[in-house]
Amino acid sequence: MTQRYVCIHGHFYQPPRENPWVEAVGIEESARPHRNWNERIAAECYAPNAAAPILDENGQVGRTINNYARISFNVGPTLFTWLEEEAPQTYRAILDADRKSRTRYSGHGSAIAQAYNHMILPLANRRDKRTQVIWGIRDFERRFGRPPEGMWLPETAVDLETLAVLAEAGIRFTILAPHQARRLRTAGSRDWQQIGPGGIEPRAAYRHPLPAGRSIALFFYDAAISNAISFEALLRSGDALAGRLLSGFVDDVGGAQLVHVATDGETYGHHHRHGEMALAYALERIEASGYARLTNYGEFLERHPPVHEVEIRENTSWSCVHGIERWRSDCGCHTGGQRAWKQAWRAPLRQSLDWLRDTLAHRYEAEASTLLQDPWVARDDYIAVILDRSPESVRRFFAEHAARPLDEAQQVRALKLLEMQRHAMLMYTSCGWFFHDLAGIETLQVLEYAARAVELADELFGPGIEAGLTERLAKAHSNRKERGDGRRIYLELVKPVAVDAARVAGHYAVGCLVQPCPERTKIYAYAVERLDHELLRAKTADLLVGAVRVTSRLTLESRALSFAVLDLRDGRLAGGIRDYPGDRAHEATARELAQAFQNRDYASIVRLLQRDFPDSRGALRPLSVRELSKEPAPP
Repeated sequence: MTQRYVCIHGHFYQPPRENPWVEAVGIEESARPHRNWNERIAAECYAPNAAAPILDENGQVGRTINNYARISFNVGPTLFTWLEEEAPQTYRAILDADRKSRTRYSGHGSAIAQAYNHMILPLANRRDKRTQVIWGIRDFERRFGRPPEGMWLPETAVDLETLAVLAEAGIRFTILAPHQARRLRTAGSRDWQQIGPGGIEPRAAYRHPLPAGRSIALFFYDAAISNAISFEALLRSGDALAGRLLSGFVDDVGGAQLVHVATDGETYGHHHRHGEMALAYALERIEASGYARLTNYGEFLERHPPVHEVEIRENTSWSCVHGIERWRSDCGCHTGGQRAWKQAWRAPLRQSLDWLRDTLAHRYEAEASTLLQDPWVARDDYIAVILDRSPESVRRFFAEHAARPLDEAQQVRALKLLEMQRHAMLMYTSCGWFFHDLAGIETLQVLEYAARAVELADELFGPGIEAGLTERLAKAHSNRKERGDGRRIYLELVKPVAVDAARVAGHYAVGCLVQPCPERTKIYAYAVERLDHELLRAKTADLLVGAVRVTSRLTLESRALSFAVLDLRDGRLAGGIRDYPGDRAHEATARELAQAFQNRDYASIVRLLQRDFPDSRGALRPLSVRELSKEPAPP
């Protein structure tokens, strides 16, 4: 059998874009003609790679292949959640590709896991590292039906503690850039050899020793070929891609050689149009050549275990020449923006979120200890509920982790605590620091997660934390003077996108003016049950009076609300939302409103609304594009 192998790894990932209050991705104008960037990239990359065309000698599509089945790949868990719900055919094709790859590659599936929400792990505390790895593994197992052999580290950012956490969780290997290796030696030798600026030889697997007798295998991808794929237009030709990969072998070296590359998976079709076709053709040509064999990392590791040991350069990554400074300082690395713009905002942003994380962790541990046997073990296992929000799943979770039988209110409190912790990790998604400005859509996203965590903390412990966060955010400044500092951005661009049960009830009520009111429905992350409903119509106006129970599908918190809406059919609405005051009070208000409506006394209706619904301004309107969008509002 040939001793020459080729492996192409695609890191398929998009930052989470969901509004944290409703768990839905909204409209992103910059993604036109698609509704948002997930949809656009799915159409340009994720779906085409599941059925990449191979052209015949006449330039016609002869057949299609599923690229995922022949390459190594990871899909970010938060992206996978979106694909499962919004692009199910592509989602199923990716799962099927892993099953096929196991047949192709000696029982080793080509999919590997990813640390859950793309947190820069060397900048995380050990507790968050552990949860991120466990959540990534559990998400993978739920989708692929097997444990992962490898795990992709976000931005390939690494330190020794991260490798130790991977090994403790049973991960066998990860993939790094060649400059991330510091020194190596032959297994069993005491003599270490320092690795020069060119990086380590990439054509083999290496063993990294770790504490407690553990170790992990490391693969260092070919940087030159990977860069040519990403940045040097190598994907213009599948023939050229295959040729470049096959030219990566060294003839006078004995033993097995692995030429392998790693790039963003979006390179194949999104960043480079028709890149999936070039990839498909290259895979076909390599297989047909007989010169080398396609493989994945798990199969190669089984056939050719490491004969050298390596030590990493700690706190390094593949996308920052300064190590991991891109995610905590103004190191000069950024994407987009103007040449004169600075990223001094990164440090105070991270310091603000670190303060919030630590403050919330202290309160979480103290409060959750009264409800859960072990708060941090419960958090690690909370991924089971995230992946399955059914009542049965929640019951199983509490049966295993509750310190004692919990009543409904205590379960809601426990779920709020766990959701607070979930958002306290989501706020560290790496994209928040990667780009050019504090007011960029990616940074707004991580601030929205922070705001949701703060809101949950306020509900659990009372107000006070938000002032500490905004005080610290004020030290961060946008490059766009009209945006101001982090406090202003938080208050003006982040807080207004929050949604509560009253807003959901208002959305439901306005919808009932134009279509039949459902008895039960789902509005994003909420379940809505109709309690009462009366619609009166006249030639020039409609009056709707009703009541609903709105229940969060995430925390199970339930709130009964009554509403009244006067629609004058000329674009003007008057109305309000309030907590359901009980049958008698609700019926009394409904009778008064109905009488005024029959008399066409619309002024009296408005006065009644002002009397009985005094504190609901803003709640009675449908959820807007802005609230489900990451496009900043104009200054």
